[in-house]
Amino acid sequence: MNRSDMTDMRQRHFHLAVDGWCDNAQHVPSPNCDARPEGVSIDLLVIHNISLPPAQFGGAFIAELFTNSLNYDAHPYFDQLRPLRVSAHFLIRRDGVLMQFVSANDRAWHAGVSSFGGRERCNDFSIGIELEGTDVDPFTDFQYETLAALTRALQSRYQLMHVAGHEHIAPGRKTDPGPCFDWHRYQCALHPHESSLSSICALRFPNMT
Repeated sequence: MNRSDMTDMRQRHFHLAVDGWCDNAQHVPSPNCDARPEGVSIDLLVIHNISLPPAQFGGAFIAELFTNSLNYDAHPYFDQLRPLRVSAHFLIRRDGVLMQFVSANDRAWHAGVSSFGGRERCNDFSIGIELEGTDVDPFTDFQYETLAALTRALQSRYQLMHVAGHEHIAPGRKTDPGPCFDWHRYQCALHPHESSLSSICALRFPNMT
């Protein structure tokens, strides 16, 4: 990827096409997806974190995991990942570059056993966004900027009502995005734009009190 391509992927305005693909993201289609149940409403955003190997950033390992092309012998940690077939709709790298693996219209395999608001199987009605990071490392300014811009684009295409962390939909099993994710900062970044778009509902955030 050259410098101009990276700048495009890191820009702060995104557009979701009718087919569910973001025009300004790097597209890396994953086979780990399927159709959502007929008639389901896509109304939940789920925020995750991921790093491969743990606490190491950069490289292609995350994309390779999501596309079933990871060399499991490349690092001892990877051996436990062999049976996994997972994906997310989006990944935001440390430098803010946006990657997309699954159309937001389709069901990515990101949530696992989960529930939200009395509904099971969150993959059915959610969009999964992975942030490259860990539970104990602060996320970058670039990541927050891209996350806010992507969220606004998704709100323009889908009737999103809620945002939650993986930790909220799978408590006791998952801990991400973790205590270093600044929910208040994320929420505040959306408010000036939400107020100017009357057709877009403000997202309901987790109760952080």
